[in-house]
Amino acid sequence: MMNKSDKIYVAGSNGLVGSNIVKKLESAGYNNIIKSDVSDFDLTDAVATLEFFINNRPDYVFLAAAKVGGISANDTYPADFIRINLQIQINVIDAAYKTDVKKLLFLGSSCIYPKLAPQPIKEEYLLTGSLETTNDSYAIAKIAGINMIDSYNRQYGTKFISAMPTNLYGPGDNFDLKTSHVLPAMLRKFHEAKIEGKKNVTLWGSGTPKREFLFVEDLADALVFLMNNYKAAPRDVYLNVGVGEDVSIKELAHIIKDITGFEGEIEWDLSMPDGTPRKLLDVSRLNNIGWKAQTSLEDGIKKTYNWYLNK
Repeated sequence: MMNKSDKIYVAGSNGLVGSNIVKKLESAGYNNIIKSDVSDFDLTDAVATLEFFINNRPDYVFLAAAKVGGISANDTYPADFIRINLQIQINVIDAAYKTDVKKLLFLGSSCIYPKLAPQPIKEEYLLTGSLETTNDSYAIAKIAGINMIDSYNRQYGTKFISAMPTNLYGPGDNFDLKTSHVLPAMLRKFHEAKIEGKKNVTLWGSGTPKREFLFVEDLADALVFLMNNYKAAPRDVYLNVGVGEDVSIKELAHIIKDITGFEGEIEWDLSMPDGTPRKLLDVSRLNNIGWKAQTSLEDGIKKTYNWYLNK
């Protein structure tokens, strides 16, 4: 387990996940946190990354730095998503090994699983079918990261682990309509439609796909829990992180409509893609070792919307 004075490096500390990991660590009394983001140095630069690790010598590493985005961003910039994420992962994981980091946690994504995987999705369903084509570049990069930490564990005896979170949202999220995920994009659309007095809001697809949403503060709590409590076995380095419940995109839209106070109609653009029909994680393994999400979807969206209004 991490000691309160251990050097803990949070890669991507200004991002949605990284900033919440930092908050969780600080609230738990950890007092030697190393932060970095793209403004400090470039994690896609192998030499600069290794130099950073040599100079700082972290004991534990949370690898939350990544290029992320919604369906539109993934589908428009697939080369960026696979190149940048592979570079970050290779550089950080290798530097952690070379500088004797005690434990590293690599943050993956539920998009690693097959598009038509049985529901709920168990960890062992990885590589049993074809990926969703709109974000396969990002998914392949994350799958490579899982394999990399398992390979380092088996060959070098490192103690690296990984977590596969479901769809995330919360304070600090990205609300850019071109690059954001579905939930923050909806929040912004409904809010602006209310302010502008619009009679309708148009959303992508049919609204029938089902998604699971995890409040980012719950994820940060889970990641600190895993760093302290989960020991990977060979070929078994990752766990799903989610709430174990999902809603349809239509249901989500009506929840957000009510929370924002928009009184118009919802229209669905059937010419736009739906993505994976359903993506619900089986979180029984994580629950069985002692962690469960605490924030309801409605409460989490209200907190996120309040943050958005204040910012």
